[in-house]
Amino acid sequence: MPELVQHWIDGAHTPGVSSRRGDIFQPATGAVARQVALADQSDVDTAVASAVKASADWADSSLSTRARILFSFRQLVDSHRDELAALITAEHGKVLSDAAGEVQRGLEVVEFACGIPHLLKGEHSEQVSRGVDAYSFRQPLGVVAGITPFNFPVMVPMWMFPLAIACGNTFILKPSDRDPSASVRLAELFSEAGLPPGVLNVVQGDAFAVNALLDHPDVAAASFVGSTPIAKHVYARGTAAGKRVQALGGAKNHMVVLPDADLAGAADAAVSAGYGSAGERCMAISVVVAVGDVADELVPAIAERTRELTTGPGTDEASQMGPVVTAAARDRVTSHVDAGVSAGATLVVDGRGYAPEGHGDGFWVAPTLFDHVTPEMSVYTDEIFGPVLVVVRVDTFEDALKLVNTNPYGNGTAIFTADGLAAREYQRRVTVGMVGINVPIPVPMAYYSFGGWKDSLFGDTHVHGAEGVHFYTRAKAITARWPRQAHGVDLGFPTHG
Repeated sequence: MPELVQHWIDGAHTPGVSSRRGDIFQPATGAVARQVALADQSDVDTAVASAVKASADWADSSLSTRARILFSFRQLVDSHRDELAALITAEHGKVLSDAAGEVQRGLEVVEFACGIPHLLKGEHSEQVSRGVDAYSFRQPLGVVAGITPFNFPVMVPMWMFPLAIACGNTFILKPSDRDPSASVRLAELFSEAGLPPGVLNVVQGDAFAVNALLDHPDVAAASFVGSTPIAKHVYARGTAAGKRVQALGGAKNHMVVLPDADLAGAADAAVSAGYGSAGERCMAISVVVAVGDVADELVPAIAERTRELTTGPGTDEASQMGPVVTAAARDRVTSHVDAGVSAGATLVVDGRGYAPEGHGDGFWVAPTLFDHVTPEMSVYTDEIFGPVLVVVRVDTFEDALKLVNTNPYGNGTAIFTADGLAAREYQRRVTVGMVGINVPIPVPMAYYSFGGWKDSLFGDTHVHGAEGVHFYTRAKAITARWPRQAHGVDLGFPTHG
């Protein structure tokens, strides 16, 4: 029997009650590496009950206690970063250097959460009326849930649960069933750091577990990262059940290149941001918008770099890009390439049919580049979520801005230019949540918040940073008077001095 990735409930591994199982593949070989338990209602109820039981004591814990445990957890994750990266590569397929970068970006949020005593400081106003003070503070919600995607099995969970737990909540994580092992390892490390049982539970599962968490009356809030259709579902179902929900959806990120840009740097950036992690990033650049005649030089430069990339197993140090996560993902990506060719786009570099020697059964799509793509083509409109980069040619800056703003997604965008005024105009007028200026993947640091606009976000709160603290807490305002105690009988009419 394959190894079973279990739930983590009440501080221990458990296979749960459900007998349902899912296969976990090794993307580079196509082989089933292990299986994962898939929760039923009873398993979800058990995890929620554990979180409820732990909630009151954890909310009453001191800020310094929480900070000490977070500092210890941060140290443990840092010392196990290579192990965590290896788990990511084994189940997701991305190259080890990319996996190590994911761990680092998750660690940055833990470091931010370590400052929770400062982050939860309230406000105080003295003498708002004679003898009356007013002040406010923020308190935890109780039990909160996180539903996270396959493409960042360490980073995205760590965008959520360290901050939620630091705020005094207990947390139930439902990771992707495609690469669940890293989440359980994080829970083990947090327990080793001193986190009490029940404060962090991991429920493995599929859509059933997601819906069970969204419907459960003891879950106060849910955080989600994934595709736009599922984000819409999570937001609608969670809010209908009275929950606070932040649901981050899909993306179609544009990189605008103006004629005055450093074309070599822009080509490097397009290739790096388009093909890193096999394009399986919600912040990947999937559209290069070439303004004026810049495409005549830019496309050949991108093509040259694309053809030189080495695609292979994530454990091979020579590999720059690994496989996609599943056979279904490979087939979906290649079908989009087929559609682009049929629509009349120019296929400059074709990644279909590739497999490195000795890995013919893996889930491979090599880097693929289209030119002369138009906004009506599905290769432009659909979120491909694979190593496919398309070039759209426009005449002017205004045309480029209109193209980006018309797109229904609004996650991330970038502009490459040497003109500061053009960059400033772009950052002010573009209807996208995260903007890079000569930076192709503008993922904010942990002390800023991550989130898009339009169909890339449902709810009004972004992830981590100050908005994360606000999402996982609610405000309480106090108005207080402490009158002096009068002694003796006074039959006079009361007055205010």
